[in-house]
Amino acid sequence: MTTYADLLTTRTTIVAVCRLADLHPDRGAAALVEGHQVALFRLAVTDEVLAVSHRDPFTGANVIARGLVGSRGDVPTVASPLLKQAFDLRTGRCLDDPDVALATYPVHVVDDVVHVVVDETG
Repeated sequence: MTTYADLLTTRTTIVAVCRLADLHPDRGAAALVEGHQVALFRLAVTDEVLAVSHRDPFTGANVIARGLVGSRGDVPTVASPLLKQAFDLRTGRCLDDPDVALATYPVHVVDDVVHVVVDETG
């Protein structure tokens, strides 16, 4: 398991984004993290926080945080609010087009503060 300290390298930045209580279960929130537009999701079932790119790869619009949270089997998903493609929130992979994916960002919750990790090399 990767620890918080393992993520501290010269190529990563860890940014405190919000308090956990600011994220409503199964609803998205957008954040600008070191120049990256990120969509954050707090899952109601597991209370896990996941982060993916806010930019819809099909339209180029920054709207993913406004998408519908759901699941396909045991895969947590968000459906783009524009063209309705579903994305796996853990991997970013589009479930409707395997050649497309959202960027994903590691998230750590420390003392009820949500931190997003941005890899500056990618």
